[in-house]
Amino acid sequence: MARILAALLSGVLFGLGLAISGMTDPAVVLGFLDLFGDFNPALMFVLGGAVGTTMLAFRLVLRRPAPLLEDKFQLPTRKDIDARLVIGAGLFGIGWGLAGYCPGPALVSAGALVDTALVFVPVMLVSGVLTRRLLAGR
Repeated sequence: MARILAALLSGVLFGLGLAISGMTDPAVVLGFLDLFGDFNPALMFVLGGAVGTTMLAFRLVLRRPAPLLEDKFQLPTRKDIDARLVIGAGLFGIGWGLAGYCPGPALVSAGALVDTALVFVPVMLVSGVLTRRLLAGR
C-alpha cells in the first residue's frame, strides 16, 4: 500500500508541477521550439529547475543503502549510444515538435479532458505497444 501511495503522491506532484508551469499547453512547448518566431523560454526554466532539483536530490537519495520502498536501487547499467537510441530519440523529438506534447504533459492534459490530448494519448500508447512488439524479437 505504501508503494501505491508513493506513486500517487509522485504523480500528483508531477502533474501539479506541469500544470502550474504551463507545460500542459502545447503552445508553450511549440513556442520554445520556435527559435526565430514567437520564442517562449518558459520550458528552458522548467527544465533547468527540474534538472537542478534532481541533481541535488539524487546525491542525497543515492547515499542511502536502498530506496525506502524497495530492496535495492534499479539504476541503468548501459551507457552506450546505439542506433536504436538515436532513432527513438529522433522520433520522440519529431512527435513532440509536431504535437507540442510529450508523455507527461499529454497525460495531465488528457486527465483534464483536453480534446487534442484525448486523441494524442491513445495513439501514443498504441504506437508504444506496437513498437515494443515489433522489436521484441530483436
